[in-house]
Amino acid sequence: MTAHAVQDQWLKRHAMNRVAIEKVDPEIDAGRFPAKITLAEDFTVEADIFCDGHDPLGAALLYRPQGSRRWQKSPMRLFDNDRWRGQIRFEAIGPHEYSIVAWLDLFAGWRRDTGRKRDAGQTIAVDLAEGQALLNRTLAESDRLEPADKNRLTALLAELGETPAEGDLFALLMSDEMAALMARGGLRGSPTTYDKVLIVEVERDRAAFGAWYELVPRSQSGDPARHGTFDDVIARLPYVQSLGFDVLYFPPIHPIGQKNRKGRNNSLTPTADDPGSPYAIGSAEGGHEAIHPELGSLEDFHRLVTAAKQHGLEIALDFAIQCAPDHPWITQHPEWFDWRPDGTIKYAENPPKKYEDIVNVHFYGGAFPDLWYALRDVVLFWIGHGVSIFRVDNPHTKPLPFWEWMIADIRRQHPEAIFLSEAFTRPKMMKRLAKAGFTQSYSYFTWRNTKPELTEYLTELTSEECRHYMRPNFFANTPDINPRYLQTSGRPGFQIRLFLAATLGATYGLYNGYELCEAEAVPGKEEYLNSEKYEIRAWDWERPGHIRTDIAFVNALRQAHPALQRLTGLEFYNVWNDSLLYYGKRTDDLSNFLLFAVNLDPVNPQAGHFEVPLWEFGLPDDASIDVEDLVTGERFVWSGKTQHMHIDPKQRPYMAWRLIGAAR
Repeated sequence: MTAHAVQDQWLKRHAMNRVAIEKVDPEIDAGRFPAKITLAEDFTVEADIFCDGHDPLGAALLYRPQGSRRWQKSPMRLFDNDRWRGQIRFEAIGPHEYSIVAWLDLFAGWRRDTGRKRDAGQTIAVDLAEGQALLNRTLAESDRLEPADKNRLTALLAELGETPAEGDLFALLMSDEMAALMARGGLRGSPTTYDKVLIVEVERDRAAFGAWYELVPRSQSGDPARHGTFDDVIARLPYVQSLGFDVLYFPPIHPIGQKNRKGRNNSLTPTADDPGSPYAIGSAEGGHEAIHPELGSLEDFHRLVTAAKQHGLEIALDFAIQCAPDHPWITQHPEWFDWRPDGTIKYAENPPKKYEDIVNVHFYGGAFPDLWYALRDVVLFWIGHGVSIFRVDNPHTKPLPFWEWMIADIRRQHPEAIFLSEAFTRPKMMKRLAKAGFTQSYSYFTWRNTKPELTEYLTELTSEECRHYMRPNFFANTPDINPRYLQTSGRPGFQIRLFLAATLGATYGLYNGYELCEAEAVPGKEEYLNSEKYEIRAWDWERPGHIRTDIAFVNALRQAHPALQRLTGLEFYNVWNDSLLYYGKRTDDLSNFLLFAVNLDPVNPQAGHFEVPLWEFGLPDDASIDVEDLVTGERFVWSGKTQHMHIDPKQRPYMAWRLIGAAR
């Protein structure tokens, strides 16, 4: 092929693409990974769109379910310096494709230029003839004219006759009706489609909004000498419902290994009565697809799932890819595990930590691909028994390709499935796991306590690129993490962290005992003393000093206000006190605009002047605005931008308001 022929081919492919489409957002890693959205959210896409010359442009989002051949279109609008924006509200969950098409709006350009010439007193007879010719071309060539619009355009031209008066022709061509008709079906110059088809994963609403409550089923009997059952958990469902939670999450419910079983407080010398850690999965009684016999049968589990739904709760299970040394897989599939030179199996460790009661699987070598299919089938097994939410233990210690494959394969069959990544690891690994398919992610929120820490971290999560694919789940505590802040801050500290988790994020979680302000720790560690991981506990749910009222309040607040049902829409505002965190959550149309203030000091009262964001409503600094106190229900008026707050943590360490609009 000659050089000239090569150039001809390039010209045929690219010469008509006059419109530049750049910096599309979201476009995750050049399109390598999908963005994420839910049915309840508008999917917003932005791009720089421009062209040579001065012709007006038009642009539209293209979108379709993955696998469909037919594109749907949604208009994009210019909003700032060649930056365009469009929104889509999807109707079904599952992967969708999207792209952008842009073009020169020939009729709008003609209309603008002709109007300017006439306003300047110039002769426009030839211009009007050009406009009429453009209408005739549109009738002959446009494949975008709907039959009704085509008939209307034909009728309008017929009314003019063959030699219309200049005034009549001008009036028709410049009419609003003609502008709208041509916007819908007019000819487009140099239509250019973005050179990538991108993916967005559309998920059900629970993927982005929910309140999780974690409990250990074996501790629900009320008697530390009796192993709890699923029936005991069913009896606890009204309590969980009364607190306003959406998801009830259990650590592993499988048989627990006997070999190297741990005793109380992670002891290596258990007694015969010690139940062991639920994370030491597997024994002669079964593995990841079996239920601990003392909890009940599979039929009992079905009754629990059904009862939970009747109480407005979804059950979430722990998916922990690890085995006790007597897990059935070890004898059935020894090639799935690591063996030491002396013939012993290698137990799990993170030096200097050792986990003598569990061993890890090996994902490659003789384990590949059979282990991958087996682990996927474990998830499918529990989906088949009514569970579609999974908290995944330590996914950062397993291969990224496995997660990308497994989650995608599960979602092809069950797009309703939700996976929470429990990966307290390096930031880039946490984000890569989210890109690889995890629906939600544990985060660093647990260790962000000061005003600068919280402001910086939440700004990152809500405004940087990660907002398109990483959904943080703000667990305030877990069976593994007894935060130092809670160990020393007393009841106000628990109220503070609850309120922050529930109002800063759209999804958050509590591990039971939080409502009792349980804080007893292993000295010098972020671990619970007498942890439920190693023993059966009996909790006094009426223990003085509990914060059940606070939990029920914030969960009711979250259900009532759309602004709290999404991660974005967060803004930090100015208060003149570094111990006070002051922020707002709002919907895009400002119809739901909430303000929150939290005293981060759990001991001392704090006060300070703060700014009411009147500017968000286009109001001057001296304007008045109606306010509702969301805690007391009181209504009043703030006059002027600067107001004052005083928060005593011993009374209540948080405040919440709704801005209603300009006061009449």
